[in-house]
Amino acid sequence: MPDTWSWQSGEDDGPSLEAQPDTGAPAEFVPEEPVPSPCIKICVVHSEARICTGCLRSLEEIAAWPGMSNDERRAVLAALPDRGALLKRRRGGRAGRLSRNGD
Repeated sequence: MPDTWSWQSGEDDGPSLEAQPDTGAPAEFVPEEPVPSPCIKICVVHSEARICTGCLRSLEEIAAWPGMSNDERRAVLAALPDRGALLKRRRGGRAGRLSRNGD
């Protein structure tokens, strides 16, 4: 079976599909689009959970994102929904901060 095909114009019956010889050239490679960052430009790091309150990634994940493969990025994205619960717990405001610091 030929690897490439081209349209040839016939005199009587219009265009026809004819096989072309394999040139040995590699098929055209179309790179996969990079998985976009979940960053929403609200960059505040939660002091206890150590994750960004905007995108829910850890500082390590944020720093490593540009060098990650698409599979690694998808794994990070899959873990984000579960992290939202880490930020929902109320910390007690000023009174909570004072009690944590022993004041």
